[in-house]
Amino acid sequence: MVAVKINQRALFPIGLGTWHMGEKPDKKTQELTALRTGIEQGALAIDTAEMYGEGASELLVGEAIQPFQRDDLFLISKVYPWNASKKQLPISLDNSLKRLETDYLDLYLLHWTGNIPIEETIEALEKAKDAGKIKAWGVSNFDVKDLQEMDQKKNSQNCQANQVLYNLGERGIEFDLLPVMQEKQLPLIAYAPIAQGDRLGGQLSASSNLQEIAQNHQATIFQILLAWSIRLGQTLAIPQSGKAEHVIENLKAAEIELTKAEIEQLDKDFPKPTTKQTLSII
Repeated sequence: MVAVKINQRALFPIGLGTWHMGEKPDKKTQELTALRTGIEQGALAIDTAEMYGEGASELLVGEAIQPFQRDDLFLISKVYPWNASKKQLPISLDNSLKRLETDYLDLYLLHWTGNIPIEETIEALEKAKDAGKIKAWGVSNFDVKDLQEMDQKKNSQNCQANQVLYNLGERGIEFDLLPVMQEKQLPLIAYAPIAQGDRLGGQLSASSNLQEIAQNHQATIFQILLAWSIRLGQTLAIPQSGKAEHVIENLKAAEIELTKAEIEQLDKDFPKPTTKQTLSII
């Protein structure tokens, strides 16, 4: 297992995603248990957003973390692009902090690019950092051109991560975005690292190599997908699961070390991109 560093904080490479969580009252107890189990098992990075259930996910996370030491955790949330102005970002941030029942975020991300100039958003993020309400900021769903545009702005070097879709079936970022991020030493936060949870695409389900590798490691296909997603280091994978047993399985994937031969097998079934791909978003 290789720890990932974000803003100089060493983190377990598999965190807890919360998209779609907190939206169904009948699942609340189960989801609280899942999140708390993950924290107890060492997954201290928790990713949420004001978009998720229009704050419902943040409310769930806020309740889930109450039994734990806040400084041990690494909380990530995201702001809507249309709320990323100098005037509105502080309001959105305060609302997120209130729902999360905390005084600060470890990482605050611009959820995707929008119409508000990036330099204005950076200024608002820097002010939030100076005020102690966030420890660091980053971006999400930024492609190469977006990072290049941001690089021209004041304080852009303070960006600490880029969260994008990345899994064995969605390797488009490997052509240009991932190399650029590696050159900049910008950590990757990989969302949907096991595709869409239990709904594996047909190509993934049909891969005999993937099934064989899972059997060799006495693991599930989902665990192999997770192990693959963090294989390069400097990647924080944030799979979402509302069930404690699945969370435990996810975290155990960090113990799996894929061999060079196994990675080559997977490359045959799921080839690296050879041309520029449009950034995938779900």
